[in-house]
Amino acid sequence: MSQPLFFNLQATHNPHRWYLPLSPAVCVGPPDNLFMFGGVGMAAAIAALERTCGRPAIWATAQYLSYARPPSIVDLDVWVPASGKYNSQARVIGHVGDKEIFTVNAALGARESEHSAQWVKAPEAPSPEDCPAADHWRGGGEDLHSRIEVRVAKGRYGGTTASGPSTDGHLLLWIRSREGLPIDSTFLAIVADFVPGAVGNALGLNAGGNSLDNTIRYRRIVPTDWVLCDIRIDGVHGGFGHGTMALFAQDGELMATASQSMILRVF
Repeated sequence: MSQPLFFNLQATHNPHRWYLPLSPAVCVGPPDNLFMFGGVGMAAAIAALERTCGRPAIWATAQYLSYARPPSIVDLDVWVPASGKYNSQARVIGHVGDKEIFTVNAALGARESEHSAQWVKAPEAPSPEDCPAADHWRGGGEDLHSRIEVRVAKGRYGGTTASGPSTDGHLLLWIRSREGLPIDSTFLAIVADFVPGAVGNALGLNAGGNSLDNTIRYRRIVPTDWVLCDIRIDGVHGGFGHGTMALFAQDGELMATASQSMILRVF
């Protein structure tokens, strides 16, 4: 669990406390009003949990309570109220000073089993090399989006001005790190927070959302250069939206599933 991470998570003398210095490289938003990307908070919590418990994450769910802005430092406190032979139940509270930013609940562990199967199949999609590159709608800058490469296999991504909503709310993206970082549980947690980026495609507007929560469930992580993100916006109403994602390796292996709710934003 010592491979490079997308973020600068640091240990302390207390094995149950970690800290994350914030820089623009892990933040999003207008250049004069950056804030930590929610998926980074989730991913940092998963890294802290896995390293504290010495077990891989099975599932994790984050509730986002407030914003953390650079150059502040987010402290992550790990609590493990139950730990058995095969799995641990744990949580993380991420805070800046006395201000709670997010809470992550999770289960971690692994068991030997002869059974391995998947019934959710990867959708048909052109290879990443055959898909157009997509720049984030804010354009340039040295924020998180500048570090992640996105290619569109189906749908519209970014500041779309297309008229009319999507017929199926379906968006297919290939995603990888521009820095060649490995695709692991933490990178998948970051990618899972791209669900709000499919709202514009669904509505046919320049739209997105601020995550209220995020849940990721890991199946099997395998070596792959790209992640195929099968994103579906289930619906929007009353100023909120809900969506899901299935995350596949290039060979079609289902690595994880994710879901979240968001505050709808139309720009």
